[in-house]
Amino acid sequence: MFKFCQMKHIFEILDKMRCLRKRSTVSFLGVLVIFLLFMNLYIEDSYVLEGDKQLIRETSTHQLNSERYVHTFKDLSNFSGAINVTYRYLAATPLQRKRFLTIGLSSVKRKKGNYLLETIKSIFEQSSYEELKEISVVVHLADFNSSWRDVMVQDITQKFAHHIIAGRLIVIHAPEEYYPILDGLKRNYNDPEDRVRFRSKQNVDYAFLLNFCANTSDYYVMLEDDVRCSKNFLTAIKKVITSLEGTYWVTLEFSKLGYIGKLYHSHDLPRLAHFLLMFYQEMPCDWLLTHFRGLLAQKNVIRFKPSLFQHMGYYSSYKGTENKLKDDDFEEESFDIPDNPPANLYTNMNVFENYEASKAYSSVDEYFWGKPPSTGDVFVIIFENPILIKKIKVSTGTEDRQNDILHHGALDVGDNVVDLKQSRQCVTYLRLGEFKNGNFEMSEVNQKIPFDIHCIRIYVTKTQKEWLIIRSISIWTS
Repeated sequence: MFKFCQMKHIFEILDKMRCLRKRSTVSFLGVLVIFLLFMNLYIEDSYVLEGDKQLIRETSTHQLNSERYVHTFKDLSNFSGAINVTYRYLAATPLQRKRFLTIGLSSVKRKKGNYLLETIKSIFEQSSYEELKEISVVVHLADFNSSWRDVMVQDITQKFAHHIIAGRLIVIHAPEEYYPILDGLKRNYNDPEDRVRFRSKQNVDYAFLLNFCANTSDYYVMLEDDVRCSKNFLTAIKKVITSLEGTYWVTLEFSKLGYIGKLYHSHDLPRLAHFLLMFYQEMPCDWLLTHFRGLLAQKNVIRFKPSLFQHMGYYSSYKGTENKLKDDDFEEESFDIPDNPPANLYTNMNVFENYEASKAYSSVDEYFWGKPPSTGDVFVIIFENPILIKKIKVSTGTEDRQNDILHHGALDVGDNVVDLKQSRQCVTYLRLGEFKNGNFEMSEVNQKIPFDIHCIRIYVTKTQKEWLIIRSISIWTS
């Protein structure tokens, strides 16, 4: 119906222009050019509209209710230009080159506690010297209180002067005159007026931050100003990005909390900035992100475990209220993303619904689920190229289904791949060991196996009555 109305609108415009042409010197060529421009907008908009339709089909707790905004969804694909804001540089040196990752922080004065300096410290301390060369940190001091900003700038420059000089740390401020109306906004979700103002301004704070960071790096990750980082988080992020090469994604999540650890392509930042401005008074920013992802046709959340970032603040930036939220998937020291080289997966077990074999090999939070396996059933990984393996780890069962583990099984490695009619298989296998309590883990595999490995096989050694979840298969290469 929308497409019909849009086309009808186009033809009405053309009809008016024909009348105008009779009364003026506008040529038919001009009409044709304008028609083509409208058609171009229509074609570009269709991509986002399909995402919008998909989003509507999803069950969502938080809806964009304002009818006056619904029609502007179609313009999202055209929001590629920068927002016209003149920033104040509070502490910065000119960027010497484009980095791999920009880390964005927006901060305002809190009634209780201040965690910004600790957050910046964690970012730099948890990064190696080589990693520091590939990151830049942009801090948006978004409070309108100039005295507070002056104090914060002084503290930041004293503690992190060498990072500012090296171009790794930039502190900015978007002046108040660029902000839209923040008083008398409509009250959604039964929020009090001051809460609506707070979350609406926060959306604009983030929009201006995103707008500034659009051309500073290849990728962008948003953190809040009260976050602790995992060791070598950049290396972990790079591994994940490499593993997803060739696949489409809009947002990757490295924390399950709020607006923490959300990763974007930098080329999407202008659209996201415009989107937050467009709906700044509708809902909190983390809810808006779900809609943005859906509109750009990423239906499902892509979140990685363990989490790379942890919320450390005790007091919220809103009224200083208590905020004890913690990400129980966070690991500060032991985080090590596996390499999981390209491979094909096969099983003769009875797969339940869409919990197919490939989900056990993914770094995303998903798993394989099969009906009760029998003696001799197998789950096989066949690598595209033979590899040297440093470490193997296989985990079965989940927290809520602790009995759906592999009760009796072994893990084998194989070589000598042969091509059959419907698949490739290894001819010979060597047993590495048995599963214990549903898990298998072995290090220094390359010192125990005298050949390059083509296949890994999980072998069921005894029939069980319980279903089987293979939660994760992790491979580290040497």
